[in-house]
Formats: sequence, structure tokens, C-alpha cells
Amino acid sequence: VSRCVRRAFLCGTDDKSGKSYEHRKDWIEQRLRLLSSIFAIDVCAYAVMSNHYHLAIHVNLTEHETWSDDDVVRRWLMLFKGSQLMQRYVNEEVLDTLEHKELNRQIQACRLRLVSVSWFMKCLNEPIARQANREDGCTGHFWESRFKSQALRTESDLLACMAYVDLNPVRA
Repeated sequence: VSRCVRRAFLCGTDDKSGKSYEHRKDWIEQRLRLLSSIFAIDVCAYAVMSNHYHLAIHVNLTEHETWSDDDVVRRWLMLFKGSQLMQRYVNEEVLDTLEHKELNRQIQACRLRLVSVSWFMKCLNEPIARQANREDGCTGHFWESRFKSQALRTESDLLACMAYVDLNPVRA
């Protein structure tokens, strides 16, 4: 769960001003599609509410173990500029032994980040906050605090969570 600060709107219509923020739901949906295609994290369910959103996700460790170093670098560069070594590697420039060693260290760090819930949430929340702040003509925090999460240990826990997330808009 991530919640907006103050009385900021993530989605819906502000009753006082009449302004609609419904288009921001598309921002989150598009970003979730992109991130789930890059990270080894599956989005099982989500709900975007007026001032927060819920996600049920699955960290797919078996998927990430099958990735080659090229896969990791390609995925990482879809989100970030990457280091100079990564840029040189992608451009098929010759690297010396020390550069290869450093590149391998960087690739392993990126591999771990691409299965990290924290990195996934960072890559989801930061661009949304920037877009919303730009649209609202303000600066500063858009999200109330770091996301809140609960580990789901069994399939029945995951199913219960998915039902909760799916029914959240109905209950609201």
C-alpha cells in the first residue's frame, strides 16, 4: 500500500474543486505493465483508490535465475541510464579484465535489484510523484511515507489478499 500526503488526490474527483484525477489511474496501470515486464515481479492484483493504491505482487525468483547477464543489463537499461561500463558493454566495446570484473559486480547488483520489492516500489512511486507534482504545480513529497507491505507465505494468503484488493473499491 502507498498513500498520498495531505489531501492529495491519486484518482477520482475532488468534490470541492470538481477537478478529475481519474487519468492518474492510467499512469499507475501503464507503469505497472512496464515494471512487471522488466522486474521478476508479477502483479497479481491492484486497486487504485482516491488517495492510495493496493498491490498484490509475487516475487518470481525462478524467473530471475534464468536471466543471462545480457538480459539483466537490457532490463536495467530500460529503466536507468546505467553505468559507463554498461553502456560500453552494450555498444560491444572491448573491456579489460578489471573492467569485466567491475561490470560483473554491477550486473549482480542489478540482478538483485530486479527482484527487490523496494526497488520495484521506488520505480513505481517516484515517476508517479513527479508527474503528479508537475500537474499540481507543487514540489515535495507526494507519497505519505515508504510503502507498507505484508509478506504472504501461502497461496491461500495470496488469494485472500487478492480478494481484499479486488473488493477494496467496492467496499469504498
